[in-house]
Amino acid sequence: MSDAYFRHPQALVESEQIGRDTRVWAFVHILPGARIGAECNLCDHVFIENEVVLGDRVTVKSGVQIWDGVTLEDDVFIGPNATFTNDPAPRSRQQPDGAWPALTVRQGASIGANATLLPGITVGQYAMVGAGAVVTRSVPPHAVVVGNPARIVRYTDKRGSRAPALRSADSAALPVTESAIAGVTIHRAPMIRDLRGNLSARELGDGLPFRPKRYFVVVDVPSREVRGEHAHRSCAQLLVCLRGSVACVVDDGSQHEEIALDSPEIALHIPPMVWAVQYKYSEDAVLLVLASEEYDAADYVRDYDEFLAAVRH
Repeated sequence: MSDAYFRHPQALVESEQIGRDTRVWAFVHILPGARIGAECNLCDHVFIENEVVLGDRVTVKSGVQIWDGVTLEDDVFIGPNATFTNDPAPRSRQQPDGAWPALTVRQGASIGANATLLPGITVGQYAMVGAGAVVTRSVPPHAVVVGNPARIVRYTDKRGSRAPALRSADSAALPVTESAIAGVTIHRAPMIRDLRGNLSARELGDGLPFRPKRYFVVVDVPSREVRGEHAHRSCAQLLVCLRGSVACVVDDGSQHEEIALDSPEIALHIPPMVWAVQYKYSEDAVLLVLASEEYDAADYVRDYDEFLAAVRH
């Protein structure tokens, strides 16, 4: 394998599982059990422990230590001095069962310089962790997180560009506006304004894209929390923010769009098999959700990989 990749003379490579065209630079130390994919770039002063897996085309910048239990999938970028942890309760001995909590950075994700990732979390596909962020829980696919503790500030596409955003005002001229995501529509109901108070109403028949069988209300969500993060196999939903504002990201597996719900005049229709995430709740947000079906736990698709597999077949 040594002929298939570049190893600097001052690198210490004990593993024989190094992929073709990988570059290992000075003062890198790779322990025997580590598995490194093809076309990776491991910069100066990187340490990689035994129970570590790197996919193809992974870049690890200088000053990074990657400990047991960490997996970096294909096309991941790790910035200088990023810190991975693998013990939720540090002590002087290994876990009693010999296993370490898995810490996984999924395909295409990027970890900024000096970021810290706690054990047992997953950074989703094409997510971005800002420089210096402290990531205490899993990051959804495509999310951008910053701060300590890290919180979601926006979503991106696979190229790292800001996800298209549609404000409620953008649909003011039309009763129904189509989103970039097939089947996702924005429905506007007129607001009747009066000195005694304002009123917005919808008919349960032709005024809605389906006849509801269930409703629920989401209130008192801390602004840092993320809700949704799932798709439905059969159930359609209609989201109306009765007070305050909420951002909803809808995703069909190939593209996604962020839609602002900031008025009771606006209703967002989400058909089955569209991945949806709600975040950026204002302190006073009250979100009403109408559902086309009764509650069924089996109708939920909560794993993003499972969702991608379903929509691509």
